[in-house]
Amino acid sequence: MRVFIYLLLLFPGWAANACANHAILVIGDSLSAGYGISKEKSWPALLQQKLDQSGHAWRVINASISGDTTHGGLSRLPKALAREKPDIVIIGLGANDGLRGLRLAETAANLDRMTALSQEFDAKVLLLGIQLPHNYGPAYRDRFSAIYAQVAKQRHVALVPFFLRGVAETRAMMQPDGLHPKADAQPAILENIWQELAPLLE
Repeated sequence: MRVFIYLLLLFPGWAANACANHAILVIGDSLSAGYGISKEKSWPALLQQKLDQSGHAWRVINASISGDTTHGGLSRLPKALAREKPDIVIIGLGANDGLRGLRLAETAANLDRMTALSQEFDAKVLLLGIQLPHNYGPAYRDRFSAIYAQVAKQRHVALVPFFLRGVAETRAMMQPDGLHPKADAQPAILENIWQELAPLLE
């Protein structure tokens, strides 16, 4: 007991996380895994800090894997749901589907199934929409982006239409590959997400 009290006084954020009754599961790709930057500076880590500092008893489980697709996310989601029993699931997948030119119908079906599975576990869902680079052509880009709005409308879940808004368009915020945000861009990404996530915490 003395050790726990000491840790609580020394690391209040850690103590809040350890005692958290609610969980947020983030299942995404490199954009959420913190590719190319310190994991402590990724937006999910910043989200945990924000929740701790604001007194929210929530823990963030970042189950994101660089290079993952909606198919990969769907295959591992059931075990993650059963293990973590999250109250909120943030789905940030699809970018790699689009970059690889995978069938849009398959991407839509995978996102829809992931959303439905999360709802079957009584979790609220937040979809993180993505936009593809301009060299993919306006027709394909528009059809791809529309997937997220379609799934959100069909399943009645929250949506961030483009969670890299204000970041992907700013070269100084992106790593040399032009695809992954820098550490300095993570607070802006979190702000985009927080606007839709905050109401789900109530």
